[in-house]
Amino acid sequence: MHGKLFDTDDNVGVDELTTYFEAQRSSNENTLILSAGDMWQGTYESNLTKGFMMTEWLNAIGCAAMTLGNHEFDWGEEIIAENETVADFPLLAINIFENESGNLADYCTPSVVVEFDGYEVGIIGAIGDCYSSISPDKVTGVHFKVGSELSALVKSEAERLRGVGVDFIIYSLHDGNGSSSSGTVDMLPSAMGSYYDASLSDGYVDLVFEGHSHQRYVHVDKYGVYHLQGGGDNSGITHAEVYLDLVTGEVSVSSAESLRANEYASYDDSPIVDELAEKYSAQISRGEEYLGTNRTYLDGYAICDIAAQLYAAVGESYFTDYNVVLGGGYLSARSPYEINAGKVYYKDIYGVLPFDNDLVLCSIRGSDLLSKFINTSNSNYHIGYTSYGNSIKNSISQSGTYYIVTDTYSAYYAPNRLTVVEFYTTGIYARDLFADYVKAGGIGEGVSGGTEPAPDPTPDPGVNNVTYPIISITEANEIANSLEIGGTTADSYYVLATVTQIVHQKYGNMYITDSSGNSIYVYGVYGAGGELFETFSSSVEVGDTVLLKATIKRYLDTATNEVINEMFHAELVLVGKTVTVTEALNIGAGLSAGESTASGYFVSGTVAQITNDTYGNLTITDDSGNTLLIYGTYSADGTVRYDSFGEQLEVGDRVTYYGMIYRYVNASGTSDIVEIQVGWLICVE
Repeated sequence: MHGKLFDTDDNVGVDELTTYFEAQRSSNENTLILSAGDMWQGTYESNLTKGFMMTEWLNAIGCAAMTLGNHEFDWGEEIIAENETVADFPLLAINIFENESGNLADYCTPSVVVEFDGYEVGIIGAIGDCYSSISPDKVTGVHFKVGSELSALVKSEAERLRGVGVDFIIYSLHDGNGSSSSGTVDMLPSAMGSYYDASLSDGYVDLVFEGHSHQRYVHVDKYGVYHLQGGGDNSGITHAEVYLDLVTGEVSVSSAESLRANEYASYDDSPIVDELAEKYSAQISRGEEYLGTNRTYLDGYAICDIAAQLYAAVGESYFTDYNVVLGGGYLSARSPYEINAGKVYYKDIYGVLPFDNDLVLCSIRGSDLLSKFINTSNSNYHIGYTSYGNSIKNSISQSGTYYIVTDTYSAYYAPNRLTVVEFYTTGIYARDLFADYVKAGGIGEGVSGGTEPAPDPTPDPGVNNVTYPIISITEANEIANSLEIGGTTADSYYVLATVTQIVHQKYGNMYITDSSGNSIYVYGVYGAGGELFETFSSSVEVGDTVLLKATIKRYLDTATNEVINEMFHAELVLVGKTVTVTEALNIGAGLSAGESTASGYFVSGTVAQITNDTYGNLTITDDSGNTLLIYGTYSADGTVRYDSFGEQLEVGDRVTYYGMIYRYVNASGTSDIVEIQVGWLICVE
């Protein structure tokens, strides 16, 4: 879950998921809710409360057990112990042992047994070999038993549980198919990795829930045991149904599935999220601090590049007694992996840079500086040079000693061979440097004091202040051509055209073309709330007409050395088919009496007659004299009725409408009319 309690443009939150769980438990009281770890770290609401909000939510949904993940250690063992006192459920980890005593860590429980009508289900929890995903300074007091040691522990505990009458054993393992990834991918059956000892499936465990790698899969191993993982960052959950026959003793997994978040996002909101937000309002209030505006979209890579340069700036301004060469290190953005153009709040920075890794000055040998940082092939290493670093970066001595500013995650990673010299101000992390950078206008227009600009007027000014100010593709290209390479317009523009190619089904990269054959590339199409293209309830297809709103950008594709004009991160305002008046009449003729089309259509014509000045009932005709009734005229966003228009239409105006086609037949059958019912006036030429 990575702390994702609240609804955002990129995440569904847990209010609907809570109601979904309640519905499942209502239909089957023998329901277990389990967590495979990484529940707390990742958002401002959970991080600023050190996981307590998420723990209280797990209490509210009746979670039976939570396995500890690597990110539970991001604030150290003390915070885990504090959450353990808040939780109404055990924190499972059979393999986390104290270095000093050799005992299982106090905050860990190896397993728990849940009883259903005399039938006992055991849950064993373990963390995988996740050391590389934890800052070493957070686990100095404990070690994880992994590999054969972990297998021995699980087998012994399984045998103990079987011996006391447990009928079915679930293994909750915070590990999954190798190293973690930043996205959600499907796992092929052949890809079952060495993270799991297959011998555990030979009579010891009956079902395995996994985590850590943010993958989505349902897989059956060679012993018939199901392995499930539901993705990461609240993108989905997994569900298995177990058949337990109390008469015959038969036990089997009757079904197993992976559910994406959009499959439960339609449930009613539970009040639990608002209640928790109110309870912790003082702790989480900083998340709503307004920082400024972002002039252009920043992906995770660009964000980390900026963070590295900010580390370098700390080196120049704070560690002035040293010749600091560079700043940076292993920097990885987290979900949502981006900062969109527009308003930026502290919570937006928190989401992509959530880790509490202190900044440190380190010394490093020249050979390691070159191989580990300057010339590394690891794309997750980002560096920014100081002015001194720029002057000597091409003359680094293999045997020399140099200084860099990094954070504790990179500093304590042994292969980097860094020696910590001095700490920067404690409690100032990458996200705080970035937030100050935004406030200073580094990525757009900064603010002081957190004052938000007034909201944009709705609808946008246009003809009569009710239609969209649509420009042609030719005009869009002219605007792009006037920009410098890499430039983006400050304003957004509306373009109405036909989809001729969809390049990327996830983000909606596409080409759109007008009736004259002029085209422009669209880099990303999103819903009004920022929803990804792939999640749209109604898919957009080649041949559809789309009304898009976006800034216009001009950039150089370094791979092809081609300058490209594009609409950048477009909002999908409307989608439908474009039809002529004649085609609209034919579609309507094919409907039953009183039936309307399920989707909207764009239709253009000339105003021939206006029959009602209040509602805007009128007729439009094509060049052949065919007539279509528009029964009711409203603004382009459907909010303003015709009689409230600042300036009304006139006979002879060339107009484009959007709406459903309807066939009206009165009771006697004497009137049979095809019409656009409640037409939205898109533009007037």
